[in-house]
Amino acid sequence: MLYFILKFLHVIGASVLFGTGAGIAFFMLLAHRTGRAETIAAVARIVVVADFLFTATAVVLQPITGIALAWNVGYSLTEGWILLSILLYVVTGAFWLPVVWMQMEMGRLAEAASKGGQPLPKRYHQLFHLWFAFGFPAFGAVLAIFWLMITRPAIEW
Repeated sequence: MLYFILKFLHVIGASVLFGTGAGIAFFMLLAHRTGRAETIAAVARIVVVADFLFTATAVVLQPITGIALAWNVGYSLTEGWILLSILLYVVTGAFWLPVVWMQMEMGRLAEAASKGGQPLPKRYHQLFHLWFAFGFPAFGAVLAIFWLMITRPAIEW
């Protein structure tokens, strides 16, 4: 029974990570496409809350449930597919942490532009393009982790 509880929590956590990330990216992109500073500021406030509430919680719980699941099943944490998953998880985090800061800064810049009746500043657009670019390796790594978790391929180091 413990195995199924751990597996359930791990799968839910992975789904939350991917789903929240995809949802946040979708809403930020659509807000950006409006070109309206007030819309971008409002959406940025919401997605930052979602990142802290959902993504951060899943980020913390995923390694806990993953390690517990591996121990419960009897997998060594040094198995190739697990090590590669951990490496990809670190890569995802390395891109996600700056993205959260970028969302906060883009929101702040959009809020200032909206209050001042000004267009979005050049810095906002620079951050948006960087934010957009950071999404590809992060999502790619998450998809690769899903594949590794499902297939558990034999990988020799």
